[in-house]
This record gives sequence, structure tokens and C-alpha cells, in this order.
Amino acid sequence: MIQFKNLSLRRGTKLLFEQASFQIHPGQKVGITGANGTGKSSLFALILDELHADSGDCFYPKDWVIAHVAQETPADHRPALEYVLDGDAELRKIEAELARAEASNEGLKLATLHSHYENIGGYTAASRAGQLLYGLGFKAGDENRAVNEYSGGWRMRLNLAKALMCRSDLLLLDEPTNHLDLDAVIWLENWLSAYTGTLLLISHDRDFLNNVTSHIAHLEHQRVTLYTGNYSAFERLRAEHLAHQQADFEKQQREIKHIQSYVERFRAQATKARQAQSRLKALERMEEIAPAHVDSPFHFSLLEPEKRPNTLLRLEAVSAGYADSAIINDVDLIIVPGDRIGLLGPNGAGKSTLIKLLAGSELDGSIKIHSGSRELAKETKIGYFAQHQLEQLHPEHSPVEHLKQLDPNAREADLRNHLGGFGFSNDMALSPVAPFSGGEKSRLVLAMLVYQRPNLLLLDEPTNHLDLEMRQALATALQDFTGAMIIVSHDRHLLRVTCDQLLLVHDRCVSEFPFSMDEYPKWLSEQNKIAKQPTESTRAMEAPDANNADARKDKKRQQAELRKRLQPLSNKVKKAETELDKLHAEQTEMEQQLADADIYSEHNKQKLQACLLKKADLDQRCEAAENHWLEASEELETLSNSG
Repeated sequence: MIQFKNLSLRRGTKLLFEQASFQIHPGQKVGITGANGTGKSSLFALILDELHADSGDCFYPKDWVIAHVAQETPADHRPALEYVLDGDAELRKIEAELARAEASNEGLKLATLHSHYENIGGYTAASRAGQLLYGLGFKAGDENRAVNEYSGGWRMRLNLAKALMCRSDLLLLDEPTNHLDLDAVIWLENWLSAYTGTLLLISHDRDFLNNVTSHIAHLEHQRVTLYTGNYSAFERLRAEHLAHQQADFEKQQREIKHIQSYVERFRAQATKARQAQSRLKALERMEEIAPAHVDSPFHFSLLEPEKRPNTLLRLEAVSAGYADSAIINDVDLIIVPGDRIGLLGPNGAGKSTLIKLLAGSELDGSIKIHSGSRELAKETKIGYFAQHQLEQLHPEHSPVEHLKQLDPNAREADLRNHLGGFGFSNDMALSPVAPFSGGEKSRLVLAMLVYQRPNLLLLDEPTNHLDLEMRQALATALQDFTGAMIIVSHDRHLLRVTCDQLLLVHDRCVSEFPFSMDEYPKWLSEQNKIAKQPTESTRAMEAPDANNADARKDKKRQQAELRKRLQPLSNKVKKAETELDKLHAEQTEMEQQLADADIYSEHNKQKLQACLLKKADLDQRCEAAENHWLEASEELETLSNSG
């Protein structure tokens, strides 16, 4: 087991935890939770011997094999499959010994090594690695692509697959779902549930924690408290403690009464029935979990939209995609105030394509409408959130200055009050955003979006980099929003508590999902089984009849033609990815320079100006390169699927 005894740890002058004593038994799956900066990642670094405790000890068996996800991916020219196989260190060691034994013709040693190789599953290792890649969203053939051909997010998936490949006694995962879509999150959830070792998991995904963990270690007020049960059980126990803070608890009761009053007033009105039902759902969950978040630093609401036209946006028989490739076909969709829609669908089906189409070409010029029409009401005001917008923040400007650009006549006190609800208070509201973390930048973009009072929200993975408290605050604010919203998210809790309708993007179609959010994993599993079943043409090729040879020849001819058509697109994707990697490296270097506080001093004005100009140019070039890569990738995937 892992035993922490009287453990105290500081980072710089900040005390993270003091005199912490708890133990984790073999096979337990423990979620590590707590606000940002409380020491979750430092706890992992301590276990990996990358940090040393100020006092106390951390013990675990010396022979334990520990696996964790590397944050850096080397420039590796080998195929992705070989990189993932490196995760099994014992496998690689035996392979090297086998090569040496064969070279020296040591027959007895070879026999012993082959026996050991078989015992550790060496002959099925490649298959196991391939299954990991497939589960994490890689397509057939991707395992043969070189590691350095992949962009940053996909390299993180490779690092995750490599960690899972290790036959570990202890697995450390720090925010493993950040770079995954919902399909891959569900697959990883199932994989971890079957994992027989000890798991320590840092995550801000409530459903993921609920479905994987058996215990929660919560870091708060320089203490580490171990709770038995999953995240919901932890919340209930913590809520019982926090409910004793009478003032906060009474505030929550007033909020509950407000929702109940709304429901009673509007339950019988047909035009308000959906909103009333939505608030009933919010009330059910608030009574259960909100007391666990009464001390959250985030408190904000989405203001009533200034105007709410009867129809906000309409798609009629729309087919759209990139260049000449249609990703979605014949889409009919009418969005009215009060719509609360979650988008579901397998990886690559076109969820982000649809939400960009709804946002409009004026926001994303890479989407092309091939046929049909998109009609936007004159009074519709779109609030669009996507991860690429984080890069469009001005690094030299503060959060207050960003809001000033939206509303030059606003009082600074009002702007700071608004930002305070998103966690930007005191000096942080006036500090340049250049050194901000990904989560802080996401919060600022959301604060800017909320400030503009949209009547149609389009949110593409809004919870990436957000911690549990901010996710809960966002969910609560969205529950009270009276406009329309459409969300793409791998956070099932957010979809469950904010959306009344689920749309499925699948097989280039957009249709209503006939089941609940909780039934989506089962539906996805069934779709994967169907995809693996042999088609009629495949069965014909395998049948022992006279036409078998002709069928094989015809199939080979078709495959050759498809490869010929795919090659130029594949080259285009590789070229775009190479350019992206180069630009991302330059961006990282520039961000490091801007993160240095000294650059903002008076005597460095010229250097700061030069850095900011170069950063702005890099951001523009990177956005253009990303659009080229996305366009080529979608076109390649569409053509591959059609073949």
C-alpha cells in the first residue's frame, strides 16, 4: 500500500499541506480533488520522487511499477505503435535480451526468454497497443504514422496510451480527459474500471470520477482528507459539514425558494413549460449537491438577453463541410429562445462542424455551405465559445482592459465586480493575461462572452481546463439562462443538468437522440459492434464460391484507386501538421518570454512591443495553419469513410 505519514510540503513560500497522514490500499481507485494550487500535481511529483517533502514520509513497495503520463513527447520518427509499446518496459527489456541471445546463438537462454516473453503477453502486445490506440480515437492505419506527424493534442493521447500499456502496480493520471472527446472518455472510463492496480486520478470531470473511483482524497486548507465512496458520496459528506455554516446554507435555501416560486408561477403556461421543467431539474440537483460548493470562489449569472426574437436561427436542407467535402447533409434545424440542446456523436462525425456552421462564416470562414440556407434573425446575438479563442486574447492586456474594449463607457468598478464572479479579483483583474493558465484564460473568455448578454450560446467544449468549482458555477448559470444554447462537451454532468434535448450527429445526419444521456455509452457500444461486423461484400469475399477470386481482385482495385485519391490529401495533412508543430514551438517560446514579469518593466517597452507583435503574427499564422490542417483532415476522413 501507499502510506503518507505526517507529510508536509511547500512550493516556494506557499504551504500546500501539513502533517497529512493517510494510506491507500492495493487496488483502490482514488480521485484527487481540490481547488487549483492546493497541491494535487505536487502530490504526484512527490510519489515520483521529483519533489521532496519538507517533513514526513511517503512509503510504497520498492518493487512497484509506477506508470504516469509524460507531459512532453520527443521528436520520434518511429511509428506510433512502437512508441506505445515502449510503455511496457519489461517487454522492451526482454526483446533486447532476445536480440542479443540470438546474435550470440545462446539456445538455452533463448528458450528461457521466449517462455518469459509469452508469460508477460509479449506475443499479443502489439494487439493490446492497437486496442489502446483505437479506444483513444485513433483510426485504422494511424498506428503506422510517425509520432512526430501528430499535433499536440494527439501526442498527449499517445502518451496516455503509452502509460496504459505499462503493466503497472500504480497508475497516476493527471487530467487524462482534457484532450479527449466524449467517446474516448467513455472508453477510458471502462478501461480504468477494469484496471486491477492502484489508481490515483486527478480529474475535474464529475461523471468520470463517479464511475471510476472508490475513494476521494480532498485537498483543502493545507489538509488531505480521504473519503470512502465516489465523488457524489464525497460531496454529500462534505455538504453535511459545510451546511453548518448557517449563513451560506440559508442563502442556498433562498435560491431554492426562488426556483420553486418560478416553477409554481409558470408550470401551467405552455410557453414557459420547458423552462419550468428545466428549473425543476436544477432544483433536484441543487438540493443534493450545491451545499458542497457554497464556498466556491465563482458566482456569476447570465443576464436576461436584451432581445429574444421568436426564431433565432434556422437551417433549411443544409449540406456543409470543408472545400468540396460535405461533413453533414440535409440538415433542418430551427432554434428558438429556451432551446437547450446538447450535441452527441462519435469522434469525427461533425459536431464541431455543425456548431461552427451555426456560428456562421463571419466567425469561422473555413466552413462552406454547399446547399441549403442558413437564416439568422436580425436581433440574434451569438455568444460563441471555442478553445481557439483563448489564443485571441491580448497578452499584454488585463482582464479589465479586455472588458473595456467591449464596453468603453463602463465604470471600472462594475467591470471588476463582474470579473470577480469568475475568480479575477484584486491584482489579478489588473494583471496582463500573458502568464495566465489555460483555465484562467478559459474563465476570462467566458466572462467576456457572458458580459455581452447573448441570446444564443454556442459552446464547444467549454469545460476544458476548468476545475470542478468553475464547472459547477457554469452549470448553475446555464440552468437559469433564458436564451437558447447548444453545447458540445465531454462533460456528461454539464450536458445532463443543462440540456433538455439531445441531437445526434452521425452518418452525416443530424437527428434527435431518442434516449437519455445515461444511455449514450450503451448506444455508442452498440454502434462500435455494428462497425466491426463484416459487411455483405466482405462476407462474399470470404465465401468459398467461384466468384471469390474475382471479388478479391475487384476489392484490391477499389482499394488501389482509393489510396491513389487519398495520397495527395494525406501529404497535405502531413505538411499542415509539420507547419503547425513549428508554429506551436515558436508560440511556446514567445509565451515563455511574455511570462517573465521583467518584460513588463518600464525599461523593456521596446522588447515587449516586439514580442507582442511577433506573438500576434504567430497567433494569426497558427490559426490559418490550424484551419488548413482541419480542412484537409476532415476532407481526408470523409473520403476515407466513403471508400
